[in-house]
Amino acid sequence: MRNAILLLLTLLIQHARAESKKPNIILLFADDQTTSTLGCYGNPYIHNPNIDKLAQKGTRFKNAVVSHPICWASRTTILTGMTARGYRTPGKTDYARPETVETLYTDLLRQHNYRTGHIGKWHAHTHDGFKASDHFDTYKLISRNPFYKKQPDGTIRHETELIIDHGIDFIKEQPKDQPFALNLWFNAAHAEDYDNRPGIGQFPWPKAVDHLYRDKNLPDPILNTAENFDSLPSFIKTSIPRQRYYWRWNTPEKYQTNIRAYYRMVSGIDQAIGRLLTALEASGQADNTIIIYTADNGYHMGNRGLAGKWTHHEQSLQVPLIIHDPRIPAGSQNKTTTAPALNLDLPATILDWAGIPIPKRYQGRSLNPLLTGATPTDWPTETFHEHFAVRHFIPAFEGLRTTRYKYARYLDHDHEFLHDLENDPLELTNLAPNPEYKNILAHLRSRTDQKIAELGGPLDPLNKEFETSTKEYPTLQGTHNLLNKKTLRSWSYDPNYWSYQNKTLTIKNPGDLSTPHSLTWKNSTLADYELTLEIKHTANAKLSLQPHAQMAPNLSEHQLDHTSGTAIPLTSADPDTWHTHRIKVQGQTRQHWINDKLILETSDKNKTTEGILALQLLPSPAATIEIKKINLTHLYATLKK
Repeated sequence: MRNAILLLLTLLIQHARAESKKPNIILLFADDQTTSTLGCYGNPYIHNPNIDKLAQKGTRFKNAVVSHPICWASRTTILTGMTARGYRTPGKTDYARPETVETLYTDLLRQHNYRTGHIGKWHAHTHDGFKASDHFDTYKLISRNPFYKKQPDGTIRHETELIIDHGIDFIKEQPKDQPFALNLWFNAAHAEDYDNRPGIGQFPWPKAVDHLYRDKNLPDPILNTAENFDSLPSFIKTSIPRQRYYWRWNTPEKYQTNIRAYYRMVSGIDQAIGRLLTALEASGQADNTIIIYTADNGYHMGNRGLAGKWTHHEQSLQVPLIIHDPRIPAGSQNKTTTAPALNLDLPATILDWAGIPIPKRYQGRSLNPLLTGATPTDWPTETFHEHFAVRHFIPAFEGLRTTRYKYARYLDHDHEFLHDLENDPLELTNLAPNPEYKNILAHLRSRTDQKIAELGGPLDPLNKEFETSTKEYPTLQGTHNLLNKKTLRSWSYDPNYWSYQNKTLTIKNPGDLSTPHSLTWKNSTLADYELTLEIKHTANAKLSLQPHAQMAPNLSEHQLDHTSGTAIPLTSADPDTWHTHRIKVQGQTRQHWINDKLILETSDKNKTTEGILALQLLPSPAATIEIKKINLTHLYATLKK
């Protein structure tokens, strides 16, 4: 009996040692990042030394793409090993069927002694009753909105920093005799949607990278020309990518402010990864830990007059993909491959590394054979792409990308694209109407049909009218009361000083205010406009309007950059009486009337002519201010292109 027990213990020890030799795996997953925003992919302006170092020690994929370019579809694909078409629920196509998410790739890892963790963004669309935490040993959901999280000690941490903090804790707690697989899924560099204040409002970054890009004049997007936009079909020109272009990229000032902020978000990820790599080295596990860096979809960033993702173009589909496997000999590191690779391939790759059979339902294949830079002779030369999420207002497409051509058909608009990626890598010419390419077009149509049959079958017709999101060149007309809502939801403010009750904005200065505090409108930047306010205040009150405010480049969203123009005082010598203030801002000229009497006319030479609308509460003795109307009238008819 004693010998049998000793034999069992010996076998268990041998099994544990064998398992411990299996590689650890870390999946670093960025949000909304195309290949053009990393140094190792050729960007000379971005600062990302740690990601570049992973590329120098690993394999960089030049043709990594996603099958469905939107957050939740890409993430669900990685978890299930299936395309969106494969896991979709009939009648509810944005969601995965219960059986497709019953066993995630992480469950298979756990069945083979892996300790698994998921920290950060989730956003996979699953069925009611599904609990993500059931599929991981450690699960910590960290989302954006806001990106900045107040900690118990009163400090503020960016979500990127928190994700890495918890990732480091996971590594420190890891048993030495057990392999691990850890997902660190960032919310960066996703914009804070519906906060259209350029810079830290739209693209909030970690404090550690405040100093970067301040004096950089970054190049404009190479495809942002009127000709490229006008060549698009109407259903793209009036859809959500165009709407969000006006949120982020449509003027030079807005573009520069936002691209610097976006780059800081990317550099914030890189800086955090540096901390993780240091902790991994300190743990003694770096030599047996494979690291993947990639993103959930690409990003237009102003190209073609568009924002976001959601189209068939390369800016939308292409993502960075870097795999560093320290077990590969040094002579086979620092490789690049042009072989097509999909996010769909990642779960199969991870299971392959762990020595786990790849389920038959998986629709991707392991990328492991590509990691030394060579491409197997039987490697696929085409990838399938689609988009049918939120189909009633994002145009749905399906098609193929080969080593030479890209084919896409927009299902609800009877429109096809054919691009020659070899001779026209920027996709400036649509060859679909060209009769010289009819045979190629017919072949790719047929191959698309075949792939659709393999991956889950055709989609049902759209069950409602397609909705446009914007005009091609929107107009701004009429007067709008910015206080006609029940709350201050469209504003950013500190509730210690600003509140909204009975349709009246109430501002209280307790008398101990040491620095200005602002109330900023989040819906849009403004150029030429007229503002009418009805204000009453007690004696000693100090309130001003910052006509074209800019966000200060630091973590306090209630502070402004005071170099952006002259503030206009909104208090008068006659307290405790309602007064009507009218301010006209046109170019660099500002005019101010109180009760129809012109009291100020000035010109801010060399100051910005576009910015956010902000009211500033200034230090003063204790005082109260009430505002019951803020009417905004735009003075120009068409938004700038």
